[in-house]
Amino acid sequence: MTTSTVTTTLRLGTRASELARTQSQTVADAITAATGAAVELVPIVTQGDRSSAAIAQLGGTGVFVAALREALLAGEVDLAVHSYKDLPTAPEPGLIIAAVPDREDPRDALVARDGLILGELPPGSKVGTGAPRRVAQLRALGLGLDVVPIRGNVDTRLGRVVGSGGEGADLDAVVLARAGLSRLGRLGMITETLDPLQVLPAPAQGALAVECRTSDARTRELLGRLENSAARACVLAERSTLATLEAGCSAPVAAYAEVAEGDHGPELFLRASVTAIDGSDAVRGSITGPLPEAVALGRALAAELLDRGAVELMAVTP
Repeated sequence: MTTSTVTTTLRLGTRASELARTQSQTVADAITAATGAAVELVPIVTQGDRSSAAIAQLGGTGVFVAALREALLAGEVDLAVHSYKDLPTAPEPGLIIAAVPDREDPRDALVARDGLILGELPPGSKVGTGAPRRVAQLRALGLGLDVVPIRGNVDTRLGRVVGSGGEGADLDAVVLARAGLSRLGRLGMITETLDPLQVLPAPAQGALAVECRTSDARTRELLGRLENSAARACVLAERSTLATLEAGCSAPVAAYAEVAEGDHGPELFLRASVTAIDGSDAVRGSITGPLPEAVALGRALAAELLDRGAVELMAVTP
């Protein structure tokens, strides 16, 4: 059902990067298609966009969302679209995740020189990534790779492998979220989509969070039409694991939930891991249960990992 009587244009706050604007425009188009409401994108510069420092040095990926949330709370915009994995696990007073739309493939992807896959990269190959989680898991594979931290937007990272005009490449490969490459139309550059058995994704990777003010009933109702309940359940389970581990967004924690058909209907299958940043050790586990118990499943799995030494592994320095 469309709501042709909706006349006020919704102001959607977004980071100014190409990926953020693409994600936000996708949500804007979906809102218009589902409700008839017009949506205007409002670019907002965040602390994370201003700095070239590593994410861990900035205090975690929450630096990418603070300015958007401030604009929301100040009434400067009506909603914001976040990469869900960028959000701190604690709720923000006065704001609510009104919708979790359909989720992109959450796996990580390799873009390597000469079309190589991960197992074909020679020992000593330089592999760039911005996430401590990926650094830890790549090192744990024991392939002898030189894993280096990098920052920059998607095309900047890709350019360090493929160069620009045949020049400027200084890495043998980079590892990025497949979802971002998909949204930007760069899937053709992937040389391997990494199996979660090798590299488990970050909690909420590939998912978007559409946020608005808790008090804004009209916007909440409109955004609710984009909701994918299965995607939300998966994300809740993954982020509950992260929160119970009391780990920040930049910690070497991975979690991945999938919906599968069980004996009594749909069930969540949740996997999680904590890997020492030097790759020397890891703890992994899994749990299965009904979708309405997503948060409890995440807490239970995190408790198991804590019992097996997860805190000590998160404290390991490179």
